[in-house]
Amino acid sequence: MVKKNDVVSLSYTLKNSDGVDLGKADAKEPMNYLHGVGGNIPGLEEEIEGLKVGDKKDVIVPPEKGYGDVDPKLFLKVARSNFPADMDIKPDMQFSSEMGGKENIFTVESIDGDNVNVNGNHPLAGQTLHFSLEILGIRDATEEELSHGHVHDGSHHH
Repeated sequence: MVKKNDVVSLSYTLKNSDGVDLGKADAKEPMNYLHGVGGNIPGLEEEIEGLKVGDKKDVIVPPEKGYGDVDPKLFLKVARSNFPADMDIKPDMQFSSEMGGKENIFTVESIDGDNVNVNGNHPLAGQTLHFSLEILGIRDATEEELSHGHVHDGSHHH
């Protein structure tokens, strides 16, 4: 049964409330994560807790237990001069920047003259997420995985 500090392997399909596909992981390339340490969205971890290998479940995760609501403070207008002069900035381009002591991913929304309009919200912020999942594997995490706080299966980089 899935519990804290287990490495969970699962397949899933993810859709929004309109039925639009947002992502998936299949049995050939499952999602592996360290359960109970913030490696997955809280609403999904709550629903997976206690499941066994082979269990299938449909899970609905509201924004407050997923990627949060859209934060208007994360829509920023940044002077073009803050970017490297040789950088070709285009809409949908992403970059990371430290904000409030943590790393944020920003997406370029538009370029307006000498300003670049960016959005620091997660692309799935404000959305209700609909998962259809199956637990494919459960194992104890290694000491190294526990100390690093994530799975070492080749899918993460330091």
